[in-house]
Amino acid sequence: GGLILFAIFSLVMDVFKIGYYSSFYSCLSAIKIIYPIVQAIFVVVQTYFLWISAKDCVHVHLNVTRCGLMLTLTTNLAVWMSAVTDESVHKAHSKLKKNMTDELYRWLLRAGIRSSSAEDCNCNSQICQIFKNGYFWLYPFNIEYSLFASAMVYVMWKNVGRFIDHHSHHIQRLKFRLFRRTFFVGIMLGLITLVSGLGVLILYEVQVNSSTESSKKSQALTMYYIFNIACLGLMSLVCIGGSVIYRFDKRDMDRHKNPTRTLDVALLMGAALGQYAISYYSIVAIVASTPRDAISALNLTYALLMIAQHTFQNIFIIEGLHRQPP
Repeated sequence: GGLILFAIFSLVMDVFKIGYYSSFYSCLSAIKIIYPIVQAIFVVVQTYFLWISAKDCVHVHLNVTRCGLMLTLTTNLAVWMSAVTDESVHKAHSKLKKNMTDELYRWLLRAGIRSSSAEDCNCNSQICQIFKNGYFWLYPFNIEYSLFASAMVYVMWKNVGRFIDHHSHHIQRLKFRLFRRTFFVGIMLGLITLVSGLGVLILYEVQVNSSTESSKKSQALTMYYIFNIACLGLMSLVCIGGSVIYRFDKRDMDRHKNPTRTLDVALLMGAALGQYAISYYSIVAIVASTPRDAISALNLTYALLMIAQHTFQNIFIIEGLHRQPP
């Protein structure tokens, strides 16, 4: 389901890119228009393939299957790197054009600081601007689709020739009414937090980007950090509570080899390393900077809580992945 969701948005992004590049067929090479078309075909074919074959453990033509799956995996990673590079170049050009005069920007383009995109082509029509902004904002969905598909193809590659112990998989249904009630409450609280977070983020972006007064920007930063500190504190307490509950659970730990679980743990820890690095650099920058004000204190608290929350959350999730069914 998640793969199809990201695939749909990736196809919409390809449509926007085709429309945008078609507006500049006179000053762009044909490959710029052909690329999103081929990528859309690849997304459709791969999504259909994963939908019907994701649960298969292949036991015939093992070498050919492994070769094909690894080729698909590397293709997804190449598409991911291309999407990340295009998005970064687009942001760099937008920031460069915003902070410099038109004459200096054109001089830099002539000097060679340019990409293979359509940055130097004129986009004056309204529909062209819609296509341009549309595919730019849909880049994250394409990035997530490539990572999502890579993870699923990797699990299929690990499962080639694997024999599964059918006795180790039990379908258990929870029969506690209290759980069902708290399950509904948990969903509602999560949705409220999500909507509140989006509202705070929108207010923060509007006030920081549109306001010229430093006091309003400080208020926006204070609101942003206080909300995130409250959410991170609650998340840390919930993860600690879940880990404590696991200590009272007498179920055994599942130590058998499981490619899906191994990949989940590796991706979980790998993704956390990036946030650990960001928080570490933030702490170093805050400690080394002067003068220290309320915003710096909130930023320091936010960075420390981010490290704590990711640590407790990873411990809770990894323990949950290794629990035997009831």
